[in-house]
Amino acid sequence: MHWGNIFETIMLVCFAAAWPASIYRSWKSRTRKGKSLSFMLIILTGYAAGIIKVLISGSAAYMLIPYSVNATLVACDIVLYYRNYRIDEGLPDIFGKDR
Repeated sequence: MHWGNIFETIMLVCFAAAWPASIYRSWKSRTRKGKSLSFMLIILTGYAAGIIKVLISGSAAYMLIPYSVNATLVACDIVLYYRNYRIDEGLPDIFGKDR
């Protein structure tokens, strides 16, 4: 294992530790206020680039795990952003249920 991969993994683990708090806040607040969709999309693009880098390089395949976990966490927060958008705008629930 190269030192660069070790520090990259540490960075990704630290980022992954922050996303659950963001997701929880999105879930509980039921509003998109204070969230930036463009920021989350930029972060998701960065993780996608990291996954592509690992796939192209053909080495350090274990790096797919932290990149994939982080991308999944960001994607969850984006889904909640859209749920909260509907709540903020007073739009009906997409499943037809009352709130």
